[in-house]
Amino acid sequence: MATHMSRFRAWGRLQRFGLAACRRYSSGSSSGYPNVSLSAPLPGIPKPLFAAVDGGQEQYETRITTLDNGLKVASQNKFGQFCTVGILVNCGSRHEVKYPSGISHFLEKLAFSSTAQYGSKDEILLTLEKHGGICDCQTSRDTTMYAVSAEVKGLDTVVSLLADAVLQPRLLDDEIEMTRMAVRFELEDLNMRPDPEPLLTEMIHAAAYRGNTVGLPRFCPVENVEKIDRALLHSYLRSHYCPERMVLAGVGIEHEQLVECARRYLLDMKPVWGAGTSGNVDLSVAQYTGGIIKMEKDMSDVSLGPTPIPELTHIMIGLESCSFLEDDFIPFAVLNMMMGGGGSFSAGGPGKGMFTRLYLNVLNRHHWMYNATSYHHSYEDSGLLCIHASADPRQVREMVEIITREFIQMAGTAGEMELERAKTQLKSMLMMNLESRPVIFEDVGRQVLATGKRKLPHELCQLINNVTANDIKRVTAKMLRGKPAVAALGDLTELPSYEHIQAALSSKDGRLPRMYRLFR
Repeated sequence: MATHMSRFRAWGRLQRFGLAACRRYSSGSSSGYPNVSLSAPLPGIPKPLFAAVDGGQEQYETRITTLDNGLKVASQNKFGQFCTVGILVNCGSRHEVKYPSGISHFLEKLAFSSTAQYGSKDEILLTLEKHGGICDCQTSRDTTMYAVSAEVKGLDTVVSLLADAVLQPRLLDDEIEMTRMAVRFELEDLNMRPDPEPLLTEMIHAAAYRGNTVGLPRFCPVENVEKIDRALLHSYLRSHYCPERMVLAGVGIEHEQLVECARRYLLDMKPVWGAGTSGNVDLSVAQYTGGIIKMEKDMSDVSLGPTPIPELTHIMIGLESCSFLEDDFIPFAVLNMMMGGGGSFSAGGPGKGMFTRLYLNVLNRHHWMYNATSYHHSYEDSGLLCIHASADPRQVREMVEIITREFIQMAGTAGEMELERAKTQLKSMLMMNLESRPVIFEDVGRQVLATGKRKLPHELCQLINNVTANDIKRVTAKMLRGKPAVAALGDLTELPSYEHIQAALSSKDGRLPRMYRLFR
């Protein structure tokens, strides 16, 4: 108690002393303090230099250099002691038309295995561990991406390791056999998991682009697992892993340093499969066909336990949008954000999308619907805007009509507040995602790979600001003229026919043609 009292007394003395000093200093006193104004600069003090915004933009621009062999090197400066560096290759499941489907899936699983320099995956991981690093490989329908995040001081080691992992993998028999097991397990998991979204996305692409480009399977079909071996992989790599189809992207490092490492490790390195040319690459343009793919499946035991998920039927309906290279890509992105949606268990305010159309018009009005979400998939030559919905199997017909009505209502004039909210939400999501270094890396790599340059965030925000209600109306009208793509999973007894869904999307109100039954 005494200690507390002494602290209070000391604090009181300090306050009195400070106040007295301030009074003497500001009012002038007999003790010799000058009369000084706090709003005027102090005499004899050097003028402060403030950081200026002008000219600062250049250091945040993406710098791009093309090496003699055609490989592009792109970098983005970002403060910090860690960097993300990787190689992106312009190939994915869409390029497998001349090969058994599933090669990209195999290469994803085989990435960062033994190479010419490293005897095993463990050696690679131990090498990265010295620089606090991690590695990952992801494949999509049009891109394969090898990435490493590590300390900036380890850049030389990281680029050397990436070059070795991409161009000189050993692809040993036991590694390929382990990959076969991993692929089989993933395919089993895909069919058993409670969330059907990956499977439905695969189905909607197959329906929309039947048998071509982005409609080819992203996951290896079960019947192809045994067909893929080292000779087939080398044949594919020889055609697709060429320097002119690659970008070395880095975030958080100096551009000159990255270019120097690229020249040292990627300019003259000979791939283990021998020199190849990109002449055998399938350059087909995506042909949108529309259509329906149905998978009858018992969903009653998807998740067992004390609180099992009820049996649901999942429907995804999509229409062709546009490529990400077209000007209409931004209005479609705003439209997708305006539709929004989510699950019936989502919570939160506007930031969680509770004011989007699929919440206001669908989930808030139809309590029996478990999910209604909008998705937009875009590629270099086509795109797909779709809505995924889930409900009890007995209410599938009603659910489909609700979704077709939402598609038709997209063509109406968007309200000023709802449009501004969607644009603000899209800009917010863009800027929040670009706070993350790995996301910046992927953005830099993908844009440079597709277009040879990069649009900066402030340019994209300006394009979003320029979107008007007429733009939304125009792109929707164009989209509704096409044939729908439909994917259906679960108990499909009540599913309307494809012709009825097409008729609903061609009508003025989006209603399905009436059906008359003598017996129910």
